Amino acid sequence: MARIAIGGYSHETNCFVPMRTDYEHYAQGGEFPPLARREEVIERSKGATFGMSGFLDTIDPSHELVPLIWGQGGAGGYITDDCFERIVGEFVGMLSQAMPVDAVYLDLHGAMCSLTYEDAEGEVLRRVRACVGPDIPVVVSLDYHANVSEATVALTDGMAIYLTYPHIDRQGTGSRAARILMRVLEEGIPSGRAIRRIPFLLPLNFQCTLIEPTKGIVDASVAGEGGEILDLCYAAGFPPSDLDECGPSVVCHAYSQEAADEAADQLAAMVIAREDQFAAPLMEPDDAVADAFAHTLRRLSAAGATVVDITLAELAEIPALSAHGGVLGAEAYALHRARIAASGELMDPRVRVRIERGQNLSAADYIDICRARADSRARTDAATAPCGMKPSGQAGSASSSPQPTGVTH
Repeated sequence: MARIAIGGYSHETNCFVPMRTDYEHYAQGGEFPPLARREEVIERSKGATFGMSGFLDTIDPSHELVPLIWGQGGAGGYITDDCFERIVGEFVGMLSQAMPVDAVYLDLHGAMCSLTYEDAEGEVLRRVRACVGPDIPVVVSLDYHANVSEATVALTDGMAIYLTYPHIDRQGTGSRAARILMRVLEEGIPSGRAIRRIPFLLPLNFQCTLIEPTKGIVDASVAGEGGEILDLCYAAGFPPSDLDECGPSVVCHAYSQEAADEAADQLAAMVIAREDQFAAPLMEPDDAVADAFAHTLRRLSAAGATVVDITLAELAEIPALSAHGGVLGAEAYALHRARIAASGELMDPRVRVRIERGQNLSAADYIDICRARADSRARTDAATAPCGMKPSGQAGSASSSPQPTGVTH
């Protein structure tokens, strides 16, 4: 049985926005759970979809977990020095009081910048390492958009990075980190570490892991693990974090330096060879929608669908149905009005103004719009019936025989 200290401090920092992320942002929570201490770490993360959640699900229950501090800050501007020092200072203080420990797991992001420390995770790890010493394994989980620094690699003994963007494997990444840490506890700290920086930046909209060129890179990183290779990670980087070590990287921890260098070199060469595939034309919004629509029609036709062109006069009724926010505005205001009254200043003003439009809709107007919308939907169903489209509300119903499909615009 090992005694494992666990915690985390996460933020995706955009250095080009004027706002600052302060301590209250973590303390109050909102989009994410409030800053958690000790047993709250497990209470607020277990069964959820965070890296910490997956770690807790996977780590051998025979090990003793020592929860310290765990804070999820989402994305925003620079972390203030007050925020950074209060959270990290308390974390390291709690870690020192918890000593001795046999290992440390940290649920981090990889693109955090404070006003003083552009490589904030590197500074967190430096302080943790100063507390536990060189012989205690430290394993981290990071976001796919991590800007992994030389310090982060040097100060860790294992690493797991998201494999997906859009992110659907945060929990799975924590599980991988748990398995990495358990292997380190059994076999010892790996002697090899390697990081390869990719000499170009990748715009966020060209980083999707569902398609090439990134899909093949991620698949290769997974296939490259095993044997002497403890972990082989690819991070696409987060360009809005304005630091010297910003950008994509390949990281490897292995049980020999030769194996780490070879694996990192091979994966980095694969990324670099695909540089031109990451480039794509930037379109104006209308052109991009038209291009995507035409592409969709071609794929539907190729798949054997019947594509027809019909005119829906009912589309012209949408502005009237959306007056004062429409049905959605009224229902959204009913759902969120208490939150707006309590902490409306924390909401995105563009979202808040759309929700607040619903407060001006009377009960009579709401009923009238519901009726008008139902009538418009019935006429739309009738107009599209010749195309074989299912009536509104029945899109998921089962059918005993294949149905023709229609496209309307």
